[in-house]
Amino acid sequence: MIKVSGLTKFFSQNKVVDNISFEVNKGEVLGFLGPNGAGKSTTMKMLSCFIDPSSGDASICGYSILKNPNEIRKIIGYVPENAPLYDDMYVWEFLEFIAELRIIPVLERDSAILNVVKMCALEKVKNQKIETLSKGYKRRVSLAQALIHDPEVLFLDEPTDGLDPNQKYEVRKLIKELAVDKQIILSTHILEEVEAVCSRAVIISHGKILFDGTPDDLKKKSQTGKVDDVFRAYTTGELVQGVSL
Repeated sequence: MIKVSGLTKFFSQNKVVDNISFEVNKGEVLGFLGPNGAGKSTTMKMLSCFIDPSSGDASICGYSILKNPNEIRKIIGYVPENAPLYDDMYVWEFLEFIAELRIIPVLERDSAILNVVKMCALEKVKNQKIETLSKGYKRRVSLAQALIHDPEVLFLDEPTDGLDPNQKYEVRKLIKELAVDKQIILSTHILEEVEAVCSRAVIISHGKILFDGTPDDLKKKSQTGKVDDVFRAYTTGELVQGVSL
């Protein structure tokens, strides 16, 4: 469903993403794991047709990010890191605005909004102004706007960053439920996130893919089964005791 082929991105002379290739199948949650500045967010922006690649291509549900960006935008949901919201709008009002942008038929909008309000547990705050919400609720609103048109593919950039443990649990639970019939790429620098919700993990550092496999495959590279030791060995190049890359 998602196929990335030789994707590369330069900003001036700086190569941020370096010829990466991978695939994601239906029902998979791919954890795009790496330290800050590794190229994760830039990759997500290219796949969501927010920015163009310098070279390479990717196909999503058969559409090319180079040739068919508008078709791709219709079938994806995207939650960028620190997703901006209109603070002076009410939650329901904001979701109505997104439904209109997504060209959801007028007679179906209330139903679509009710569905995501329930899915993202926003019932208590649906009539509140966004500026009055906690960070956890604002993150849920960001998820709701990405889901309102029932997309086939979801891109989530640091979806639980800054949330408290209970909020993280709820968001991760929702991601697992969504993975049943969607393809999800989840960008994160939090190791526990990959172990909690991802069926596959890709480690990226300095714009290059260093590992692609299951979280269990990642654990097996350490005699102690500590994912953080393996992650450190991959991303820093250090020789970590008990880790075999």
